[in-house]
Amino acid sequence: MQNDTICALATKTGGALGIIRISGAQTLEILSHIFTHDLTKAQANSIVYGHIVNHDEVIDEVLVSVFRAPHSYTGEESAEISCHGSQYIINKVIELLVAQGCRIAQPGEYTQRAYLNGKLDLSQAEAVADLIAANNKATHHLAMSQLRGGISNELSKLREQLLRLTSLLELELDFSDHEDLEFADRTELLQLAQYIESHIQKLATSFQMGQAIKQGIPVAIVGKTNVGKSTLLNKLLKEERAIVSDIHGTTRDTIEDVMTINGVQFRFIDTAGIRQTNDAVEQIGIERTYQTIDKARIVLWLIDATPSQEEFEDMMNHINNKALILVCNKSDQQAITLSEDASRFPHIAVSAKFGINIEALESLIYEAAQIPEIKESDIIITNARHYEALLHAQNNLSRVIAGLNNQLSGDLIAEDLRLVLSDLAEITGQGQITPNEILGNIFQHFCIGK
Repeated sequence: MQNDTICALATKTGGALGIIRISGAQTLEILSHIFTHDLTKAQANSIVYGHIVNHDEVIDEVLVSVFRAPHSYTGEESAEISCHGSQYIINKVIELLVAQGCRIAQPGEYTQRAYLNGKLDLSQAEAVADLIAANNKATHHLAMSQLRGGISNELSKLREQLLRLTSLLELELDFSDHEDLEFADRTELLQLAQYIESHIQKLATSFQMGQAIKQGIPVAIVGKTNVGKSTLLNKLLKEERAIVSDIHGTTRDTIEDVMTINGVQFRFIDTAGIRQTNDAVEQIGIERTYQTIDKARIVLWLIDATPSQEEFEDMMNHINNKALILVCNKSDQQAITLSEDASRFPHIAVSAKFGINIEALESLIYEAAQIPEIKESDIIITNARHYEALLHAQNNLSRVIAGLNNQLSGDLIAEDLRLVLSDLAEITGQGQITPNEILGNIFQHFCIGK
């Protein structure tokens, strides 16, 4: 189907302008049939002004951008029609293109063709979808780093070192009849394998942070009933998201929403108030509060009075290694004195009702997330498929290291090394034949026109 010429709207409907993308061997011939100029003679990377026509009827005045193979997004003959955003005009232009031999593109088909034509590797292709979905500075930087080949370059360096390791062992196997011949210094090979493993482990470890940045860092707002949790959530979000009431147990389920602090997305979760109750429904909400604490990276413990030692110990039993911030609410009414144990944690006095110290609290939340300064050159794994492949590579490389330590034969070690190379190749799709079902799963979630 890659030989087909495809077309699709690449912009959202309803705007002043629309861009229709065409790609395939017959792109310029098909366009020339409905355009007032012969585009087959157009220069590469040029823009041609003219009209889209249906026989004698002028549909719209447009600009056509011409991209010659292989210097296009897909690596094929391509063009983009910039027309007015009228739904009628867009539908009519696409209708004319289809009548001349185009096929409506499938979701992600342009990017899939870019991959198949060697314009992008798989990790870069997946970054296109992440870039489109990026809704804050951090996710944008991560997507741009991946799109520019950050992960690919890092894996390429590791692959070269693995190939050197493999080639030396394979050379030994070719001359296995010479017992005293050893091309590879086992001590050097072990050091190299350990070095590669440390880099793979570093990449795999970054997945947790990458997922948090991509999906939003979860922040649980917990505390007793009527302490001001819902009021604080509303103040942080700058909208009336949660119901506020003087009635104990008003919030019986978790309420969730997101906001961005310093370019990073945080996912705030308002929880049911913690207290002793005989209400079965409210008790379920309290159990969900504890479940939310388990899933959170940061816990905002909202208090309006000095916590008892029992309350403090109960909170310590639930937060484990999570970042804890004590938020002393209702500072407009009274000051709260913390115990020596509680004061060791980051703490701040606020008034959720009047918005006092809310900005300072946001800064404290950002600091608690311990997010490194993210640059486009940074390599952080955000894709579950990449993470799984890295874990497999790490496992196989551990067997290589164990084999070298135990003086196993070179053929067994070489086989494990080949598995590591295959695992890393799954991420980029380079050096191996990627099954169609994997490609389909990757690209089916793309928007049409990309």
